[in-house]
Amino acid sequence: MNRGLLLRFENLVQLRGACRQLRSLSSRKVYGAQWKPVQSSAHPVGSLLLYPQLWQKHRLLSAALFQRRHLATKETKKKKKKIPLVRGEVEIRQKMTVEELAQAMGKDIDHIYEALLYTDINLDSVEPDSILHEDHIKMVVQKSGMKYKYAKLKEEKERKNTDAVKRQAVNYPAVLTPRPPVVTILGHVDHGKTTLLDSLRKTQVASMEAGGITQHIGAFLVHMPSGEKITFLDTPGHAAFSAMRARGTNVTDIVILVVAAEDGVMEQTVESIQHAKNAGVPLILAINKCDKPEADPERVKKELLAHDVVCEEFGGDVQAVNISALKGENLMVLAEATVALAEMLELKADATGLVEGTVIEARKDRGKGALTTAIIQRGTLRKGCILVAGKTWAKVRFMFDENGKAVDAASPGIPVEIMGWKEAPSAGDEILEVESEQRAQEVVAWRTYVEQQEKMKKDMEVIEAKQKEHRLEYEKQQQKLAHLTWRQRKAVLYKANKHLMFLRPKERTEVEENVLSLIVKGDVDGSVEAILNILDSYDCEDECKLDIVYFGMGDISENDLSLAEAFNGVIFGFSVKANESIKKLADKKGIKIKLHNIIYKLIEDLKDELSSRLPPAVVETTIGEASVLDTFSVTVGKNKIPVAGCRVHKGLLDRKMKFKLIRNRDVIWKGCLSSLKHHKDDVQVIKMGMDCGLSLDKNLEFSIGDEIICYEEKEVQQTTSWDP
Repeated sequence: MNRGLLLRFENLVQLRGACRQLRSLSSRKVYGAQWKPVQSSAHPVGSLLLYPQLWQKHRLLSAALFQRRHLATKETKKKKKKIPLVRGEVEIRQKMTVEELAQAMGKDIDHIYEALLYTDINLDSVEPDSILHEDHIKMVVQKSGMKYKYAKLKEEKERKNTDAVKRQAVNYPAVLTPRPPVVTILGHVDHGKTTLLDSLRKTQVASMEAGGITQHIGAFLVHMPSGEKITFLDTPGHAAFSAMRARGTNVTDIVILVVAAEDGVMEQTVESIQHAKNAGVPLILAINKCDKPEADPERVKKELLAHDVVCEEFGGDVQAVNISALKGENLMVLAEATVALAEMLELKADATGLVEGTVIEARKDRGKGALTTAIIQRGTLRKGCILVAGKTWAKVRFMFDENGKAVDAASPGIPVEIMGWKEAPSAGDEILEVESEQRAQEVVAWRTYVEQQEKMKKDMEVIEAKQKEHRLEYEKQQQKLAHLTWRQRKAVLYKANKHLMFLRPKERTEVEENVLSLIVKGDVDGSVEAILNILDSYDCEDECKLDIVYFGMGDISENDLSLAEAFNGVIFGFSVKANESIKKLADKKGIKIKLHNIIYKLIEDLKDELSSRLPPAVVETTIGEASVLDTFSVTVGKNKIPVAGCRVHKGLLDRKMKFKLIRNRDVIWKGCLSSLKHHKDDVQVIKMGMDCGLSLDKNLEFSIGDEIICYEEKEVQQTTSWDP
């Protein structure tokens, strides 16, 4: 009876476990966790073998288990998605593994290994999950007879254009109002452009300019006695400021070409004429310095005929006025000619709506921040306007005229200095007013994005060109090694590049020393631009590499010193300052700070700095010459030493100096003498006309007629061949 109770108890336990398993199967999803049989400690597994009556229930449970496993296996086996492959074209991306590349190509891994034999990869270290370099990925695809394309280009989404644009032109006479003409003064350096403007404004700008040379654009509003207003742009005449002169003509209505009567047409005069022609701006000729005795205005007019500048007296349309800016002669005639030409042009602008203008110059002020000198071309600028220029924006806080006086509004044709920029824009940038700060940020973000895309495109073109060049070189190298196995090829490549891997630190330092790192600071954006344009013309990389670490506006700061210290560079400042604490810190760190106010002096200093980085050249100076008249040998111990009997016919022979042996105009030996004798006596010097016997530090046979040259080597500092 006890045994019957025990069997019933075991049956109940088994039935309870089966019910629990079936309940869990019905409540779970098919793709859930794998089912695990639950065993009760009260009924061991071996009891199923002892009691056959339990097998039927166990078979029922096994059938449920089998069905469960079958469903789970069927559902969990997911088919791998095959990458769609256009015939002969493979989508690749950076940092692909061997397995991913095989799937993208529709090949097996062994095919990839076989293609990698043509590269310099060590296949012993390559696994299916090893990441391949982009060059190797391209080569595998090409070796397989396929073409590749970048998958990332396909994934990029087209971004909506949120840039700000100019308003459409309005031709309603009621809206257009007269505006002052914008007149740009152009001409060669030191021909009197700023002095002319000073006389018109009754100021002394020229006396304040460094070296009497204008260094950046100045915008001024001049009130004429007749009541008219004229906006003048005074541009630099130095060759380095060509970009500034071009900007001046792009925003101007009239160009006054200043030519000195005694000098005539010069280099920048011709360039100024070309700028005016490119901009389609009419010219007025101002022949300056006519008060000098050597002045010849007629010669100037005739010289200009060669450049298609025809004055009215020769049947042309260019007004010519003879002036003396220093003495103020005929200035009112020039002003009247300017006003008359402006009336003929009928200059009008729309003073309503959103503001449009152009940045003439930009600078940074320690107290005011980023400032721009701008000319308003449309609309009326007031405080609180939101402006966008280049990749920066501003909320106008204050506006100043050329005398530093605050103004409340600026109408078309009026030059004004704007305060409130987040960053200083570049000179020449277009100024546009937008509705809100959020809109300004959208415009700046879009322009930054466009610039990045253009840069990436250019970089990709350069990279692909370089990779193609390297690939051709690599293929040529592989053709030479085609008869070797890949292990042998690897060994050959290792031996060829061994000297690069084990380059000594001292040798690296010597290579890096022949690099001049520059930090360039300027007072305004145009000055920095002019210096960078000069540096762009540097073409002597084989002598000394030029590396521009940083450029910007403002005085010398500690950040500039940190950069110069990190890159072992030199700081060049143009029309900026360095306070005493900065100078002391620079002296302590051994950093050079070179400050200049005149552009050509900065160029000369830069050339001197480049020359100082060049290795010294060894120059040979001949001290004496002698001819070999006879040869013989002397036995010293067991050795026979060749001796030459010579006569000095020029200068002297000094045993301390170096010598060279010349035969048939070819130098066959250089070195020192082992002996120098005169009548069996050892001597140090043999003078001209004396005979001597000498032997070399090398057992070299002499021939009658050989020349012995005594010379001295001196190290001379080289100068750079760069001519900006």
